[in-house]
Amino acid sequence: MSRREGEALEMTETMMPNETVLKEGWMEKRSSGLLQQWKKKRCVLTEDGLKMYDCKGKSQAKQLSFNAMKTVDCVERKEKYVYFTVVMEDKQEIDFRCLQEGDASSWNAEITLGLVRYKNQQAIQMVRSQQMALCCTPEQNAIVS
Repeated sequence: MSRREGEALEMTETMMPNETVLKEGWMEKRSSGLLQQWKKKRCVLTEDGLKMYDCKGKSQAKQLSFNAMKTVDCVERKEKYVYFTVVMEDKQEIDFRCLQEGDASSWNAEITLGLVRYKNQQAIQMVRSQQMALCCTPEQNAIVS
């Protein structure tokens, strides 16, 4: 794993008890090494991001947090696979492929929807905190008193 990849992929423990699973299954991630081989990963998409487990059964997961994600890009369907790229805020690009799932939502669509929900929730929280800060300024408190 490259140093840049290590910055975006943080080690986490097993699933937290209160996490909502949006999608679970298998994908392949392209390695960042010289040969760029496809490596099978068991993936769990939650409200916070994508957790990837080695198929060797390790208990820790590598996580791509929605907080560090910028977009899902470069979607292409070839033969039995859907190929896509997750672009991180630090401009790192991580390539994935998964089997086409017929009528079911593909991984790229589910990750994109999760990312949009997460970013929208963050924006709503920021606006609410700004509104709270505005309504509770010392000047407004003096007017109310």
